[in-house]
Amino acid sequence: MDRSWMFKNRTTDAFEIGVNDFLRQAVAHAGIGNRIYCPCLKCGNKALYKVHEVKGHIFYNGFDTNYQRWIWHGESHLGSTVNNLGVTSITVPPLMQEDDDDDIFDMMQDVEEEFVDRPDQFEKLLSDAEKPLYDGCPNNYTKLSALVRLYNLKAANGWSDKSFSDLLVAISDMLPRPNELHTSMYQVKKTMSSLGMGYEKIHACRSDCVLYRKEYKDLECCPVCGVSRWKLEKNKDMNKKAVPAKVIWYIPPIPRFRRLFRNDAHAKNLTWHATERIKDGMLRHPADAPQWKTIDIMYPEFGTESRNLRLGLAADGMNPHSNQSTSYSTWPVILVNYNLPPHLCMKRKFVMLTMLISGPKQPGNDIDVFLAPLIEDLKLLWEEGVECFDGYRNETFKLRATLMWTINDFPAYGNLSGYSVKGYKACPICGNDTCSERLKHRKKICFMGHRRFLPQAHQFRKQKKNFNGQPEHEKVLQPLTGVQILQSVSDLHVEFGKGKKNLSVDGAWKKKSIFFDLPYWKDLYVRHNLDVMHIEKNVCESLIGTLLNIPGKTKDGEKTRLDMAEMGIRESLKPITESGRRTFLPPACYVLSRSEKRQFCSTLSEIKVPMGYSSNVRNLVQMKDLRLINLKSHDCHTLMQQLLPVAIRGLLPKQVRTVIVRLCYFFNAICSKVIDPIKIDELQEEVVVTLCLLEKYFPPAFFDVMVHLIVHLPREIKLCGPVWLRWMYPMERYMKILKGYVRNRSRPEGCIIECYVVEEAVEFCSEYLESTPTIGIPKSLESRQNVRMGFKVTPVEYKMLCEAHFYVLQNTPEVDCYRLEHLTRGEKWLQAEHRRCFIRWVRQRIETELAKPEHCITQTLRWLANEPKRDVIRYSGYGINGYTFHTWEHDLRSTTQNSGVTVEGESLHVSSAKDKNPVYANMSYYGVIEDIWELNYTSFKVAVFRCKWVNNKTGVKVDENGFTLVDLNKEGDSSDQFIMASQAKQVFYVSNPNDGRWSVVLTSKPKLYDSGDVCDNIEETPSFSQRLPECEDDQNEDVSYVREDCEGEYIEVDNSKMNKRKTFTS
Repeated sequence: MDRSWMFKNRTTDAFEIGVNDFLRQAVAHAGIGNRIYCPCLKCGNKALYKVHEVKGHIFYNGFDTNYQRWIWHGESHLGSTVNNLGVTSITVPPLMQEDDDDDIFDMMQDVEEEFVDRPDQFEKLLSDAEKPLYDGCPNNYTKLSALVRLYNLKAANGWSDKSFSDLLVAISDMLPRPNELHTSMYQVKKTMSSLGMGYEKIHACRSDCVLYRKEYKDLECCPVCGVSRWKLEKNKDMNKKAVPAKVIWYIPPIPRFRRLFRNDAHAKNLTWHATERIKDGMLRHPADAPQWKTIDIMYPEFGTESRNLRLGLAADGMNPHSNQSTSYSTWPVILVNYNLPPHLCMKRKFVMLTMLISGPKQPGNDIDVFLAPLIEDLKLLWEEGVECFDGYRNETFKLRATLMWTINDFPAYGNLSGYSVKGYKACPICGNDTCSERLKHRKKICFMGHRRFLPQAHQFRKQKKNFNGQPEHEKVLQPLTGVQILQSVSDLHVEFGKGKKNLSVDGAWKKKSIFFDLPYWKDLYVRHNLDVMHIEKNVCESLIGTLLNIPGKTKDGEKTRLDMAEMGIRESLKPITESGRRTFLPPACYVLSRSEKRQFCSTLSEIKVPMGYSSNVRNLVQMKDLRLINLKSHDCHTLMQQLLPVAIRGLLPKQVRTVIVRLCYFFNAICSKVIDPIKIDELQEEVVVTLCLLEKYFPPAFFDVMVHLIVHLPREIKLCGPVWLRWMYPMERYMKILKGYVRNRSRPEGCIIECYVVEEAVEFCSEYLESTPTIGIPKSLESRQNVRMGFKVTPVEYKMLCEAHFYVLQNTPEVDCYRLEHLTRGEKWLQAEHRRCFIRWVRQRIETELAKPEHCITQTLRWLANEPKRDVIRYSGYGINGYTFHTWEHDLRSTTQNSGVTVEGESLHVSSAKDKNPVYANMSYYGVIEDIWELNYTSFKVAVFRCKWVNNKTGVKVDENGFTLVDLNKEGDSSDQFIMASQAKQVFYVSNPNDGRWSVVLTSKPKLYDSGDVCDNIEETPSFSQRLPECEDDQNEDVSYVREDCEGEYIEVDNSKMNKRKTFTS
């Protein structure tokens, strides 16, 4: 609509015609009854008047000429106008039209409907998006885009609010005056929070009885316990005004799902599971597993729409003060979106914080009270759905969602499921069929009896002496289904609140979980996941503590031996009392001798691992006391996955060592990112045998509930998919980020929520700014490959240069046809002759082709034929394929090992020296990088590694347990030293504890990730062994439980002080 009349004299006919047209459009599109907002200079759209009164105001006071986007009178917030044909078009501000890289206009269009109730905020935000940072600002930086870019840096690098405010002041002083940059953190948050989705503060009873919402919204006291809703003044009976005793912060997920779908790239990724997922029968993603498919089959109207969301819920407690000495527990509740590709669904950007339950005490069994708002939204998403706009397909559809399972540690498992995870029936899978026994002296409950999981004809079932003295005839019952569980708890009455005592069903089920309010919850195979991270950590700590006999960590000791005597097993390990003043504990087969402890700790302390593989292992080893200290979850993971089986080589009796290696192999196998469903059944059979072998050698106290839960892990993998998308590692890392938001120690939850909302807004804006990286997704793979260290240009010997050039020719696809032609010139044409003259021959061949008028020689072939320049660029470090490689010389003075390399190569095999027809076969070569070159072919460069290779005939072997060992002193053929950097895979070497000449080969895992690639290019978790070690003869019942080559332990009793002191004797 023409706006030129606004600037004309009020006495002209053009002004009057313009006013009449304006009023006609306003009444038609924005009239409220017979009234409209008055746009005169005095009213400023703040008051409603009848049309004739508005017309009088305009002629008397004048029309506000700054009001050029008529959002109060029917136009879109983005300046929609109606052309002569009646078609609505969007007016794009000139600044936005000039900037092709930044899509600020698209961003404002996507959030427009969120500001229907806040048009003044939208107007200000749009103004900030259009306003240049200062006059003549290059790169078209606006006030809003500059704030987004700077706050993005703050969030990504964890800057404090004060440092960021100081930075804003400094930058503002550097910029030309006047400029629009905010100079305080308060102003920045105020601007950015308007783009956030908002949150709800819900008051709660301090005893966790109810939430003050719905029918309880206006109550002053709890309807259950009668406690005041408000905080009380100290030493006073009066209530403190308007300060609630407890608050939860609820962040509704539905608006966030809608915003996610408005972005065309995200909307496309949210259907990845249906359109781009590899469907070859392997388990790569939850969509490959039966639980996902069951929902599709049982609810076809849900499964046919690929945009419907599949969610996971994670909940756990954290200390927001990062201080272990204070007992404060805040519980974040997080949603994970499984519609996304595997490399995205656990990333910070797509992990959605939905609720924060304030401390200082954990909610425990009362967590259902706090989850009520979220469950109501999830129920709405399932039963009715919500209208949502798909930015990729440019259409509106009905969005629905289902909750697939929860992710939590074992105590939280009990809180969320309503099952008691303590006592004799602590296993939620076995339930009433749990096999447990109380240890009289240790006063703990052990969970043994894993022979029940064996086939009926297995030899272990018949053995008595090596187990509990009885044969095993029982069978394992099938786990209860969701329908059966719902039937057993449906009549269970529970009163929520601290201090309330409730009856349980059969001593196991404490309540009917609030998740059963979801109609489909009872139909799921697995509702709550067993967390592999915590199971692996607990098993590792028990294993290390027992092997090293660490006080407070070991499962062995005088009480353990007395318990075994009480059970009538392993009489040879019974404590021997001498003279009434000391007790002798015979050396058990599962305990290391002092010399073995020293060798074990020495091996771990000398290990050098690749960069980013783990923490520095030597910092975990305490050589003085011969123990491991300060083990974190990931330290236990690396020990169980690869390092522990190497460290115990040559230690302990063979049968005990084998069972530990088998246990580590199992954890390594289940943590793979791509799993063959057929092998899961094999893993299930093998892990049962492994647990039975552990029962055979290790004390009953070793078998706490965490060790027992191992037997159920293959079942959950088979039903739900890979472990790495269902464990707590991503959640723990995310909670570390949430802790970093705390600025005010007295209001930790408020700080977390405010920072989360602002960062959410910045993350949203970053998607529309080409030059601003997102916070929640790691940098793309290409940005990591520019790692170059020790740049130096030096000339090299021509012979060495030709050798490197020959290898490049041999491994360049465009040269293959010439290589094959040169090799087939005769049956007796030997490899040595090919190597000697191929470079000269291919150069002449290319020159002959180029001399022809019509040829098909590419630029790459042309420059390859001319050979590289004599001066090569040498590096000490190089990043490629997700690895960071260093030279061997660099590793000598480093705490990491990055020079180990392996490559799959084609090897020439001859039967004898007279054999004129060699045979080629693929095999793995191992070595270390001695030099890193970059060959200059003028128009392009090729990186090559000069390596010292191990002789594959005499320097490489595979032992009986499947470990690959190499002798780095046995050098292979020195005439074939080079490989292309793109072919290299990284390994690292650990000295073999029982033979220092040999080193065990362990594979490093590449860090592959590309933010622009949605295909699931995921590497397998490396295994330390090529095969599962075989166990000893099952029928052998003559097991020696006492070590003859190890010292025992004396426990002396000081009767005067009644304490015990341990001594050792050979």
